[in-house]
Amino acid sequence: MSVRVLIDHRKTVQAVRHPEKAHRPDNPIARKPDWIRVKAPNHPVYHDTRKLMRDNKLVTVCEEASCPNIGECWSQRHATMMIMGEICTRACAFCNVTTGLPHALDVDEPGRVADAVAKLGLRHVVITSVDRDDLPDGGSGHFARVIAAIRVASPETTIEVLTPDFLRKPGALEVVVAARPDVFNHNIETVPRLYTTIRPGARYYQSVRLLDRVKQLDPSIFTKSGLMLGLGEEKAELAQVMDDFRIADIDFITMGQYLQPTVKHAAVARFVTPEEFEDYAAMARVKGFLQVSATPLTRSSYHADADFAALRVAREARLRQEPISAQSVQTGTL
Repeated sequence: MSVRVLIDHRKTVQAVRHPEKAHRPDNPIARKPDWIRVKAPNHPVYHDTRKLMRDNKLVTVCEEASCPNIGECWSQRHATMMIMGEICTRACAFCNVTTGLPHALDVDEPGRVADAVAKLGLRHVVITSVDRDDLPDGGSGHFARVIAAIRVASPETTIEVLTPDFLRKPGALEVVVAARPDVFNHNIETVPRLYTTIRPGARYYQSVRLLDRVKQLDPSIFTKSGLMLGLGEEKAELAQVMDDFRIADIDFITMGQYLQPTVKHAAVARFVTPEEFEDYAAMARVKGFLQVSATPLTRSSYHADADFAALRVAREARLRQEPISAQSVQTGTL
């Protein structure tokens, strides 16, 4: 196949995948700096993990969202499973997941997810989903069934959910909380000013209230949220978001570099340097988060198992009201 034909074929694939973005002007994809580049996956365990996902007919956000960490994570048998299909009812400007009318829920999916978790021997698993605005409960009941199935198949595995915002779905959040995941994650993604262009189908304060409500319903559940940097946000805006998070008693904040999936997606305004990420991490720790992860390659479920262990230690220390040393704050060892 010639280079020209290959390029034309890729454009066709992207046009089919994102028809809602077809008429948007092209945003050239900027060359990534050295600190962003990752090696192509080639570890044998990566291929084993990929085969297990295929055999169980499971979708992963690692693939659907083109995560740069897939090689590292799958080589350690860590995969973030995306339930309720691979078609989303939203059309966020940053996201590479297909937009359209989703298929009916697969009633066998909870069992297949639980089977994969058990076979992988996961200590901690992250379950996410597409937005399902087409469902009366937003898919909350399906989340609860997946959690219940994992509890049976792999009772020692801790469970983290990364949910949609359940916008205009009364009672949906309560269903997921009642299933008692260990971590409830919902990503804010960006600062309020950029919502109309980056996340137009969502509402910033709905997302913050969602996580605040989790804590009201069950304070024992850890809450978590993430931001993409490099979309044009200002430092003062990030500081305000952190303050909003702390008012909502969110335990864990993640921050990573936004990477543009195709020319039809939002452009990268700039690549935030590793040093700036360190500064933002320090700012977040001073504001009182139990756990902070802020690097260019940080994603919501990146190193989620180790982060969960650290969350537990940090909470226990805080409950014992142990003094936190300046060194712990600076290094993030707490």
